[in-house]
This record gives sequence, C-alpha cells and structure tokens, in this order.
Amino acid sequence: MARASTRPTSRDVARAAGVSQAAVSLVLGDKWRGRVSEATAERVRQAARDLGYRPNLAARNLRLGRTRTVLLVVPELTTEFFAGVYTGAARLAAAHGFGVVLYPSPEGIGPAPDPFASAPAALDGVLASSMAADALTAIRGDQLPLVMLDSDPAGSLGSATVNLDIADGARRIADHLLDLGHRHFLHLAADVPSWTFAVRARELAGRVAAVSGTSLRTAPTPMTIEGALTATEAALDAPGPPPTAIVCDDDKLAAGVYKALRRRGLRVPDDVSVTGVDDIALAAALDPELTTVRLDAELFGERGMRALLAVLEGRTPEEGEIPVELVVRGSTAPPRA
Repeated sequence: MARASTRPTSRDVARAAGVSQAAVSLVLGDKWRGRVSEATAERVRQAARDLGYRPNLAARNLRLGRTRTVLLVVPELTTEFFAGVYTGAARLAAAHGFGVVLYPSPEGIGPAPDPFASAPAALDGVLASSMAADALTAIRGDQLPLVMLDSDPAGSLGSATVNLDIADGARRIADHLLDLGHRHFLHLAADVPSWTFAVRARELAGRVAAVSGTSLRTAPTPMTIEGALTATEAALDAPGPPPTAIVCDDDKLAAGVYKALRRRGLRVPDDVSVTGVDDIALAAALDPELTTVRLDAELFGERGMRALLAVLEGRTPEEGEIPVELVVRGSTAPPRA
C-alpha cells in the first residue's frame, strides 16, 4: 500500500530552521520583532517555503478566538477614490493574514437593512469612513474594535482616527487662487454631512476672508456630475459679482462645472478657473486638465488598516495626518482684468 503523504507541520519547520516551535509561531504570526533576529526570521520563512508549509488557520483562529476578518465600510464602490482605499487596506491586511469584507453604504445604511446580523461574532474589527458612519449602528459595527477614516478626532466613534491633511489641501487651493489674483469665489460644496467636507468649507472661507475685497458664495450639490451642473447654473444666475474661480469639493463635481460653463459660452480658465479634490483619472481627462489636490487613497487605506491592526494587538496606532499635494494644471489662471 502506498504511504499517504503527510502535510508538513510547524515542528518540521522548526527542525529545518534549527529553531524552537515557539520561534516558528512568532515568525509566521508576524510577532517576531524584538523577540528573534531578522536573520532567524528569514531562516524560518525560507524553511516554511522550502517545505511548502501552510499554517492551519482554522485551528489557529479557533484557538485565538479570531476570524482574522475585518469590515471596511465605505459610502460607495463606484468612486475611484474608495476603490483605492480598499486596495491599500486589503493589501496590508493580506500581508498580515487578514481578509477584508467590503460593505458599501450609500446614504448611510446601504442596499440591505442588516447584511451582518452577527457582525460582532463574524468580524475582528471595522474600518469605516465618516461618510458611512450611520451604517455602523445598523450593523452593530460600533461594538467592535473600530478605526475611523476622515473623521473628527475629537468626536470619533473609534479607538483611533486616520485622516488626510484635508485642511492643508483646502488652504493650498485657496492660496493658489488668491495668488493668481482671484477675489470672487464660488464653492461647489458636496451636500453630504461629513467632517471632511465641513473642514474644506471652513478652511476655504477662512483663507478667503483674510484677504480684503473678496467674496465667497456656497452652492450645495449632490455628489453627481448632473447635480454639479444644475447647482453651477443656478449660482451663475444668482445676484452679486460673478465668480472668477469655482472651488469644487471633488473632481467629479468639477466635470459638472465644466459642462455648465460651456453651456454659458464661458471658457476654462480664460473666463473662470476651476479646481477639484482627489486627483482621480478624470482630472487629467478633462480639457483643460484640472488643478486639484492629490489624495493618496491607497496610502490612506493602508494607514487605516495599520491602525486597526495596532488596535487589535493592543498597540498605539501611528499618529499624524497624511500629507496631500496641490497639482497645478491648465484649469487655473489669473482672472481677466
């Protein structure tokens, strides 16, 4: 009778690497730093690769009382930005043996009233955008270890908060336009009750108000191209000095502004300068290309996941906001004399 093949065990890895089973557990569980040397860790990893060793995750999870699964709650899946957030979060999670369940939550709750009825039992933790914070109560995600993205640190629901330096981005946009000579502004503001959009409005208003002879009007709009087009047309018809610069809360809104201006026979940037936020692919596809604030969505997701893993391990997450970058392109120029 042929002898059945046996699956290599952690003991086999320990023997091949010349270390204890405890050392193998530390290295393959990614908890070796400060306990074994880098050389030893690499020797263990190489031995595991050579033997084709795969840890029994089901038994390990049962022993640890963990599913090694986290939930990422975002407002929608159709935006390039949140796709990048997921990519960064999932990549880091996979490197640490975690899976990511993605839950899109448009308008707070999402397509199903409660897709995770037993979320506390099925998940280890939650990573959530403040734009989808209302969904947390519906799925009982606020009862789990929680890290909030783009959320007010002073009032966050989570154990930690990870933010892009969106305040700096708004200031950079305002300073760029003011330096070009613009004094009459229209803020096309996302009609979403979110901390990140409140910060953008506050910083823009403060920067503009600090310069004499300026005016700033705000036009709330849904986060759609058609919504932005309608809001822009209404704002252009309103009394008061016409804007020479339109500041949009994201690049998609800027596309709606372009359409509205063309319908009026106005040119970008000859008649009106336009700016966005995000620097998604659309920003470079518009003609002229859009001046915008670049947000590193993948790094944002990665930093969020890193913070959640730290919370799960009882460590203090890394502090500090993620820097942003102003990308100046052809949609901004000095106003007409």
